[in-house]
Amino acid sequence: MDTTEHPAPAALSPSDIDAARNRARAEHAQVPRAVAARYDRRVGRVVVTLSNGLELGFRPHDAQGLEGAKPAQLASIEISPSGQGLHFPSLDADLSVAGLLRGLFGSADWMSERHAARRVAAALGSVGGKARSAAKSEAARANGKLGGRPRKPVAPDDAGT
Repeated sequence: MDTTEHPAPAALSPSDIDAARNRARAEHAQVPRAVAARYDRRVGRVVVTLSNGLELGFRPHDAQGLEGAKPAQLASIEISPSGQGLHFPSLDADLSVAGLLRGLFGSADWMSERHAARRVAAALGSVGGKARSAAKSEAARANGKLGGRPRKPVAPDDAGT
């Protein structure tokens, strides 16, 4: 238990308060904040309009808490009073505007899991493409009998003439 006595903070003068408010306004004006947000069903993206005119769009399944959301659940988006957060009430999900601008669509753990899952999927696809089977060999032979892949057209300048 801390028994040390701490001096009372000095009282702030009205000019100190005004100066702090002015600094906050100046900082607030320089940091982009959300002024509008909507779900665009036509393109399947959440679109956020920022105070600097930039529009940011992202697929819901790329954001933590929105992965399995239905369009009706994405229809209502609330912007925090500071403009730095988005809240999806029907999903109880929150996203940070600053995080979205940095490409962070969820917590560090969630982002790491997504990245690992994508690496696994890429590795499986690579292995599948290298597979050798009788059916694949037969398909390659049949394609060869048809003349194989069409040659790329050569421009007259590239033909060495």
